Amino acid sequence: MEELMKVQVKNDRQLVSARDLHKGLGLKGRFSRWFKTNSELFTENEDFYKCTSSTVVNNGAVRELDDYLLTIEMAKQLAMMARTEKSKLYREYFLDLERKWNSPEMVMHRALEFSNARIKQLKLENKNLSIQLEESNKKADYLDVILGTPDALAISQIAADYGYGAVSFNRLLHKVGIQHRVNGQWILYRAYMGKNYVTTKPFIYKDHKGNNRTSLSTYWTQAGRKLIYDVLKDNDILPLIERDDIA
Repeated sequence: MEELMKVQVKNDRQLVSARDLHKGLGLKGRFSRWFKTNSELFTENEDFYKCTSSTVVNNGAVRELDDYLLTIEMAKQLAMMARTEKSKLYREYFLDLERKWNSPEMVMHRALEFSNARIKQLKLENKNLSIQLEESNKKADYLDVILGTPDALAISQIAADYGYGAVSFNRLLHKVGIQHRVNGQWILYRAYMGKNYVTTKPFIYKDHKGNNRTSLSTYWTQAGRKLIYDVLKDNDILPLIERDDIA
């Protein structure tokens, strides 16, 4: 049978435009009045769905119009209620659409399409889960390194995990807001003080006269090293073992 109307398929249902039906049936009254009167017998979001359509007006501009997508069952009933010369033609057209839609071949075709779409979705979800698992494993690997070495470490040892030298790594920690320099010494910002992120150890050295001197050096605890990891990760800076570009 000749195609009388454009048919859309949404959520496994065939739908047609109410405005197209109104025009095709040759109805003379205003569309809005016709639809308001005749749609009272039907249920919105079950038999019809509000939408918009467009038309070109005299000056060439495109105008948006209120429209409705009708189920084939509703469209068939509206066609018969219209009682125009084309009512029977449209009713037969909608009946033919229903027969083809419910044929064994079409039912099987739709089931196959649904199955293929579901398989594609599952593959995508599985890929995303694999990526998340890989990222989670990477994080666990480095956290295992941190948790597996309970001793406090000097900044030079932590810097090496990221491919930095001690000086440049200290500057990086300043840039991301962890520490700042006071009288030549790196000090944690107030927000991080008193939380067992760092500890100090005495460092013995000889001055220019050969006398032994003692100075305090800062070492990072497990908690402090995890703080560094979390803050740097938020800034897209990863340790070497988590970087994809490092073989």
